[in-house]
This record gives sequence, structure tokens and C-alpha cells, in this order.
Amino acid sequence: MSIRLGIIGGGVMAEAILSRLLKKNIYSPETVLVSEPQSQRRNFWVNTYGVQVSEDNREAARATEVLILAIKPQILEQVVNSLLGIPEKPLIISILAGVTLNRLEMGFPDRPVIRTMPNTPATVGQGVTAIAPGRHAEPEHLAVARDIFAAVGAVVEVPEALMDAVTGLSGSGPAFVALMVEALSDGGVAAGLPRAIASQLALETVLGTATLLKESAIHPGELKDRVTSPGGTTIAGVRQLEKGSFRSTIIEAVVAAYHRSKDLGRSSEK
Repeated sequence: MSIRLGIIGGGVMAEAILSRLLKKNIYSPETVLVSEPQSQRRNFWVNTYGVQVSEDNREAARATEVLILAIKPQILEQVVNSLLGIPEKPLIISILAGVTLNRLEMGFPDRPVIRTMPNTPATVGQGVTAIAPGRHAEPEHLAVARDIFAAVGAVVEVPEALMDAVTGLSGSGPAFVALMVEALSDGGVAAGLPRAIASQLALETVLGTATLLKESAIHPGELKDRVTSPGGTTIAGVRQLEKGSFRSTIIEAVVAAYHRSKDLGRSSEK
């Protein structure tokens, strides 16, 4: 059976995407080939998912439909060189942070290319992925990309000019949220709670609040106002957060990540 989907790079994000694609029967294992240099990781792919594997990138590029680049940005040029002369022209989907469509299209001229930015919650099917089409990407190519990333969460289409901002917010954001959960847990311990209970309360509070905001579609500020009663405990805590420039610090963290993504993009163009 021919290879429909090829993946170059067998890391965590590649596994997150493919595991969901297989689970939802969007692709069957025998139609997928993963190119991965580490033999231990290749064995994992075969034993866990039953897909085809190779250490030769050209094998993955034989895919008739889609080739996903799930590698480190630093080795893009090496991978592109390994694929020179490949006659097949599948849709190229990149999940490389900071690598521009211009750089990708230089490596894969005249091919449909889509740049994407998934985030780590994709590993549990709760991610969000931004997609930006290249010059040769047609509506049918965008539909394929949407189907692939809908398997791991929500999908939004943005102009490429906004991809660095997406990277700063949803790409880096899970780390910021994780720090907040850890800090909430530490606060609970400081107030006298056992660590296990504090951690559970912190995690469930963040998860529940996010779910409430999503399902009710109310503004976060409105939810904050509902919880803060006059002279109560919550407004006392909010006051302390404002003293510590909590909101400003989060904003600046996103902006710093955005600028770093732009720097990476400029480096990839050289």
C-alpha cells in the first residue's frame, strides 16, 4: 500500500499528532511512514503504532498526500538537502517554530506549503493550532491541514504576519500557565495545605475556570468581578497581584516570546 502521510522527525509533537490521526482513522498505520534517525525511537513507532519507519528522509517524502516536517529548525537545511530531486510533490506542513513560509518555499519550490504552530496540549487532544498557507497552497490543501490538526484540538487560520504573535501566546503560553499552577500550589502550601491537596486544588481550579470561560463565553474580567465581593478574600488577593504587576508581567512574557520567535525567523532566512 502506498504511503499517504510521511513525517520527518519522530518526537513528542509528531507522536501527539499521529496518535490522534490514527485513533480517528484519518490515516491507517500501513499508509504512514516516519523518518527518524534514532533506532530506539524507530522501534517505538513500530511497536506502539504499527507504522512504517525509516532513517532515510527520502522514504517519508514518497508520501502521496502530506509530508509533515517535525524537526528542529536548526536542521531544516540538512533535511531539505536530503530531499533534493524527490519527484513527488505532497503538501508540505511545517511545525517548525520561527521558520517562515519564504524559507520553506525556498527549500520546496513550487510546492504547496503550510506553516503551522501547534502547542503542547495537543498531546492530550486539547491543543490549538494556527495555520498559515503559502503561495501555492489551495483551499483543498488548507482543508487537509485543518483535518489533521482538528484531530489534536482547535484550529485557527491566520496570516503569516501574525504567526510570531501566535507563537508568543499559544506556543509559549502553556509554560506560563504551568508556572501559575505551580505558584498557586505553592501558595496553598504556604497557607498550610498538604502538597498533594494544594496541587490538586490548583490544577482543578485552573482547569475548571478555563472550561467555564470557554463554555459560558463570558469575558474573563466579568468572571473576576463575579468572584470578588466587597471587602472579601478574593479582592484582597487581586490587590496583591496588581501590586506585583501580575497582568503586566504576563503581557511582557508573551511579547518577549513573540520577539524571540521573530529573531528565530530572521535567523532562518540567513
